[in-house]
Amino acid sequence: MLRSIRSQIKSLLYPFYEWRIIKDLDFSKTPRHIGVTLDGNRRWAKQNPDSTDPYGHKRGAAKIADLLGWCEETQVEVVTLWMLSTDNFKRSPEEVATLIGVISEIVDDLAARKRWSIKAVGALDILPQPLAEKLASLPGCADSKLQVNVAIGYGGRREIVDAVRGFLVQEAEAGHTLAEAAATIDADAIARNLYTAGQPDPELLIRTSGEQRLGGFLLWQSALSEYYFCEAYWPDFRRVDFLRALRDYSRRRRRLGA
Repeated sequence: MLRSIRSQIKSLLYPFYEWRIIKDLDFSKTPRHIGVTLDGNRRWAKQNPDSTDPYGHKRGAAKIADLLGWCEETQVEVVTLWMLSTDNFKRSPEEVATLIGVISEIVDDLAARKRWSIKAVGALDILPQPLAEKLASLPGCADSKLQVNVAIGYGGRREIVDAVRGFLVQEAEAGHTLAEAAATIDADAIARNLYTAGQPDPELLIRTSGEQRLGGFLLWQSALSEYYFCEAYWPDFRRVDFLRALRDYSRRRRRLGA
């Protein structure tokens, strides 16, 4: 009973708290690109044994559209969502199949809204063919003010390997020798072949569930990023948690490697 009353009080106070945070935010310091690791679905499911969602993936999926709306409200231009890592394929076949099915539904839902430009970033060749084909033909949205990258089959090391491979293929097609390619490769050449080529690097990376590690997310692009680790599991991630991350970011003095 007491716990229920406390929960009701919090739900009444949160809108005012959110308003206070927004009021204090400096939107000139809003990050253009935010990366989010959607972590904690399985642990959420373990804490909610009565749920019909054994892995928490469906509950987490329902939160994604909310997050994209919050990004729009706060003038974020690009958001990258890490939804499936290359390491996730080490999980049980049953969970991987469930996760693949949920991700397919998420992509269908986001595309059907015709509200955001959606781009798949990841190694499509390791995904089931139906999902890979769907991700390879995602429609654009000319009126979108938010670019949404869905990182599926994504691994930071794999992305860098693919970028170097892409550069070497381009050099070979241009008739250059390996020695000539080695003489011209530089950071810009690799950046032009990343999955996120042409986009700004993320200024802020958010990871839910309390884990304080990158896990290989946007390894190249995050060299100068700020990190924010949130205790909430992804299915429980709230607008106030997102606003706290932006507030924390806006208060930091970014040295950008200096």
